[in-house]
Amino acid sequence: MTTVGRRFPGAFRERLADKPAVIMATSGEALTYADLDARANQAARMFTALAGGPGRHVALCAENRLELLWLQWGAHYAGLYYTFISTRLTGEEIAYIVDDCSAQVLVVSAQTAPAALAELGDGVRVLSLDAGVEGAEELAGLLDGESDSPLPDAVEGSDMLYSSGTTGRPKGIKPQLSGEPLGSTLVIADLGAAFFGMGEDSVYLSPAPYYHAAPCRWVQGFTGVGATAVIMERFDAEEALRAIERYGVSHSQWVPTMFLRMLRLPDDVKARYDLSSHRVAIHAAAPCPVDVKQAMIDWWGPILYEYYSGTEGAGMCMCDTDGWRAHPGSVGKAIFGEPHVVDEDGRERPAGEEGLIYFSGGQRFEYHRDPEKTAAVYRGDMATLGDVGHLDEDGYLYLTDRQSNMIISGGVNIYPQEAENVLAGHPKVFDVAVIGVPNHEFGEEVLAVVQPADGVAGTDEDAQELIAACTARLSKIKCPRRVEFRADLPREPNGKLLKRKLRDEYWAGRASRLA
Repeated sequence: MTTVGRRFPGAFRERLADKPAVIMATSGEALTYADLDARANQAARMFTALAGGPGRHVALCAENRLELLWLQWGAHYAGLYYTFISTRLTGEEIAYIVDDCSAQVLVVSAQTAPAALAELGDGVRVLSLDAGVEGAEELAGLLDGESDSPLPDAVEGSDMLYSSGTTGRPKGIKPQLSGEPLGSTLVIADLGAAFFGMGEDSVYLSPAPYYHAAPCRWVQGFTGVGATAVIMERFDAEEALRAIERYGVSHSQWVPTMFLRMLRLPDDVKARYDLSSHRVAIHAAAPCPVDVKQAMIDWWGPILYEYYSGTEGAGMCMCDTDGWRAHPGSVGKAIFGEPHVVDEDGRERPAGEEGLIYFSGGQRFEYHRDPEKTAAVYRGDMATLGDVGHLDEDGYLYLTDRQSNMIISGGVNIYPQEAENVLAGHPKVFDVAVIGVPNHEFGEEVLAVVQPADGVAGTDEDAQELIAACTARLSKIKCPRRVEFRADLPREPNGKLLKRKLRDEYWAGRASRLA
């Protein structure tokens, strides 16, 4: 098989045989390119024997660990669909995804097995990364009997990832398999090379849980071009800075919550680490408050790049630091797909006016086994990810909030992201969610649920201070009428806030307008 110009680890197995392809940030455990490709070939043969040929399906549910990358590449080498499942889900939720995607094989660890096996149906082959897991076969025994030579005529596989379920059941986004030879269609590698200088000299830090779209796709992309990927076992603000210095990280990817955690480190800790190798810091997944992003630019310099997209691939916007400085708060201009902002009747809104964001000309997609959901997000050839925002005169896109988060109070539409951005920067706030809760007179009222900063008691006086801070910057109608304090908020480890879980508490037993 000719590998020149192809984007997959096997293309570098000989020339970069001893170069680290992936390193675990804390333990230092690593795999070279020779090891990664050999293991991936063994996994490809194992998956083919257990699940069948191209187009079949495997699922993986494990904490961040070295094996995930060669298992991912192994499924890709075999032309399979592969689904990463959140380690935070319940047994019932894991079983739902395994059944919905029709996985023939499920890979677990000792840590995830109790939940993963609790509700699992028949007909799924369960493999464990660790020995002695009841109800699962040890993967190593199956793998060691396989050859590490490439599969003949290998074709591209693909991830099939699920939405986070922030507004209901997770939904699978199933792309069409290309049928192209292995290494032909690694989109992230092309994107990274074009916009971020991704190449063999890159060292990429991935601090988030691997089961999310960005970590598993971007780590795969960097190892598809011969770079080194550094995966954090779990995010810790100071450990992230230590990893940048220790491994000479050149590229990284974050979510705004991680920025906040790092900014709140003591000044002497922030100054302790040499970050001079760091030249590209990408962020996405959630709107970043203007104050937070400016603070990161002041600290790290003009190396921040933001993108707006989704697992669906309907379109993508990008913004570098200079573009953001000229258009503060923007997520950038389209790099593929054309954005449209439309009203409820599908008419395009003029620059500066809010509406639902659609993209035309992007990748066609469908929600697996949910034609109604698929139809609901399309308007002709345009598709929406469910976000509200506006375009400016220069074509820069600004996000207001998700449509599903909208609060309707006394007939007024309120998007809570604005109040969250104000409160997130308050020194008494560690974390915050603003949601709509029942109100007999107005239908809904605005509530802020706050995890207080260390040393803050969460008194009535603290609540009034936060409300006053909000009303000083926003219209009163957009600000919380009440503040409730609690020990923590339901967030995914990548920082995504699960507002549905909060709303469900307040709307239990009532007919909530919000799904």
